[in-house]
Amino acid sequence: QVQLVESGGGLVHTGGSLKLSCTASGSIGSITIMQWHRQAPGNQRELVASISRDGFTEYPDSLKGRFTISRDVAKNTMYLQMHSLKPEDTGIYYCSTSRYWDGSRYLGPYWGQGTQVTISS
Repeated sequence: QVQLVESGGGLVHTGGSLKLSCTASGSIGSITIMQWHRQAPGNQRELVASISRDGFTEYPDSLKGRFTISRDVAKNTMYLQMHSLKPEDTGIYYCSTSRYWDGSRYLGPYWGQGTQVTISS
């Protein structure tokens, strides 16, 4: 089992920055891909960023240049640095793992409980 705990959310003004963290505990050595998603009120959950175990990152075109995902394997922690924040970035941000093979079975995906990000205009 893997537990994911997000932190770092809060209230910032338009144009501000936030850095979210996602700390993983449990058997995480075989996790291949970790992701950040977000969900705004009334909207579907959407993918914000992905990072592979070897550091390959992907973003939706709409977020490239403003959001940066990173991963500290030694600290079992993933980050999302967000700059130039806009009111439409408001939502609950979740971290997750992909489904992965741990050598004997498939596990995941796993999700954290989310952290609220609110951007005031």
